[in-house]
Amino acid sequence: MNDINIWIVEDNSRYRKTMSGLINNSPGMFCPFSFATCEDALEKLNTEPSPEVILLDIGLPGMNGIQGIEKFRNFSPTINVVILTIYDDNDKVFNALCAGASGYLLKDSSPNKIIDSIREVLSGGAPMNMQIARKVLEMFKNFKPKKTDYKLTDREKDILHLLVTGLTKQQIADKLFLSFHTVNAHLKNIYSKLHVHTCSGAVSKVYKENLLSLQYLIIPFPAINNFFTFYEKENETFCSLNIN
Repeated sequence: MNDINIWIVEDNSRYRKTMSGLINNSPGMFCPFSFATCEDALEKLNTEPSPEVILLDIGLPGMNGIQGIEKFRNFSPTINVVILTIYDDNDKVFNALCAGASGYLLKDSSPNKIIDSIREVLSGGAPMNMQIARKVLEMFKNFKPKKTDYKLTDREKDILHLLVTGLTKQQIADKLFLSFHTVNAHLKNIYSKLHVHTCSGAVSKVYKENLLSLQYLIIPFPAINNFFTFYEKENETFCSLNIN
C-alpha cells in the first residue's frame, strides 16, 4: 500500500513546519509539499499528482480557506479537505462544511488526534473535535422551513439537489444528460434567484432555509451525516448527535 500523500496549506511558517514534520515522521504518511497560500497549492496541482488529503487553514492571505475548498474540490473531487484552524465560530464551521470540507479540527488538537483524523477521513469518516460537532448540532437542530418562494423550476431544483450532494458541474451534466454549458446557465439562474454568488453560498442557503426535501438534505456531506441523524416530525426537520 502506498503512503498517504498529504499537503498542508498554512501561513504560519512555524506551525506549517511542525505539521509537516509530524506527518513525515508518522508511518504510512508523507508530506511532499506545504504552502502559505491556496493560490500556491492550486498552481502546484497543475504539475504534481493530487494529494489524498489537504490540511487547510481558514485565515490565509489572499484566497481564504473556505474559498479554497471549492477550488480544490473542483480541481479534483477525490481530494479530502480537512480544516485545521483556530476558528470555531458558527459561520466559519457551517460555511466550510457547505463548501465541501470532509472534516473540521482545531489547532489545539493533539498530534495523535490529527494523525488519526487523516486516517479516519480516508476510511470514509468525518473527523471533528467534539465541540465543533456540538456547534453543528446547534446550528442544524433548530432549522425550520422558510416561507420564501424563489420560483425555482423543476430542472433548477434537480440541478440544485445534485450540487448539494457534492457533484461538479460536469458530473451534473453527465447525470442529467445535459451539456456543461446548459448546466452552467441553469446554475447562473439559480444563483441569481437565491441571491448568492458561489456554490457554497447556494448550498448554505439550501440548509439554512430548508429549500429541498429532507431526503435531499441527508445525502451531501460526510462531515454532517456521520455525526448526525436527521428526522422529520410534525413537518419540521430535527437532528440528533451520534456519539459512540
